Amino acid sequence: MKPAIALLGGLLFGAGLYVSMMANPEKVLAFLDIAGAWDPSLLLVMVAAVAVAAIGFAVSRYRQHAIDGSEFAWPTASQLDTRLIGGAALFGIGWGLTGYCPGPGFAALVVNPIEAFPYLAAMIAGMLTWQVAGRRRSSASA
Repeated sequence: MKPAIALLGGLLFGAGLYVSMMANPEKVLAFLDIAGAWDPSLLLVMVAAVAVAAIGFAVSRYRQHAIDGSEFAWPTASQLDTRLIGGAALFGIGWGLTGYCPGPGFAALVVNPIEAFPYLAAMIAGMLTWQVAGRRRSSASA
């Protein structure tokens, strides 16, 4: 049951990204170009996404388990640290340079694989590099 719910949720999310044009890097880059030819049309998409998420978080606060029966795992960290700030900066730089972030990158893989694949490959390489570097830091401090 869980894989079916995950697949359905992923397909719905990907379709939403495609329909809203969030998987179109030119549209996203035009939205991010606030000092130039700014296209504010994606602002409505983002406001709607935040509203839906806010409702989902509010409802989940009153539930013990998710729809699939698993327990919610709420974050416990509440402080800004260099890892969070650095990760947010890298995310923003990558989004601004390519017009893709992870979700739309995967959605674009279906409709524009030649352009989306290098982005996703670079993203995965960066994630693996960070993981290896983290292991080295852990073993060096032990």
